[in-house]
Amino acid sequence: MRIVFIICCLFSLLVACRPAKKVQRIQTAISKVDTTQTVIVKDVAVDSLQEAKAVFKKVLTNNIDFTTFNAKVRVEYDGKEGGDEATAFIRVRKDSIMWLSLRGALGIEGFRVLITQDSVKVMNLLKKTVQLRSISYLQEMTQLPFDFQTLQDLVVGNPVFIDSNIVSYKVDANNQLNVLMKGRFFKHLLTLDNKNLKVLHSKLDDIDVTRNRTCDITFSNYETSAGVPFSTKRRITVAEQSKLDINLDFKQYTFNQPTTFPFSIPRNYKRQ
Repeated sequence: MRIVFIICCLFSLLVACRPAKKVQRIQTAISKVDTTQTVIVKDVAVDSLQEAKAVFKKVLTNNIDFTTFNAKVRVEYDGKEGGDEATAFIRVRKDSIMWLSLRGALGIEGFRVLITQDSVKVMNLLKKTVQLRSISYLQEMTQLPFDFQTLQDLVVGNPVFIDSNIVSYKVDANNQLNVLMKGRFFKHLLTLDNKNLKVLHSKLDDIDVTRNRTCDITFSNYETSAGVPFSTKRRITVAEQSKLDINLDFKQYTFNQPTTFPFSIPRNYKRQ
């Protein structure tokens, strides 16, 4: 069930772990400034009103838009309780339905998951059981306002927990755009390719110092075969009480193709 939770809470900010790392200089600026003031980052002055609006617009306009999405993903994770791997088949109808089929090393389907705007259903095909939950189940497990839209963005590779409260930004020596945001739950350092605005890295640190969660997501191996820039390899590290590493390797993917979402619960399956 752990691998199901990791994939359902996709790919994750979610599974509890423990901090961690020192925040970089650009991140520590958050707690020291009033966002109505000018922020200095490596001697670069940024007007926090006019420039922040322009940067926020750039981030949003580069989001992947779609009607349907299909993918085959190799998932590997390693954490305090050990590691595991699985192949996930994912189907999404935008703003409506997400379907997952999880298969083990021998290609045997172990779990089937159906997520909608208001429900989460998980079938264990090996134990012949089913769990029926509301979408608030994800929020309870993550202690975050984790909804269908957030999960959908995680799957297709759009940045999550984006906030218009931009504290600062700069273009570094590698011509990468570093955007620092402060939202209700996270301090978010987002790194973009300054030429095409592809997301390269997302670093989230908990606003709540008593929890001190952190999530580090790297996006790489971009392809445009589906007509949009799509990251086929992603590495995610989350930490709080312990550390969890997740690797996602998208072997196949398509956008805007006809798809179905088969999820018929057999009568002999036991509810949990």
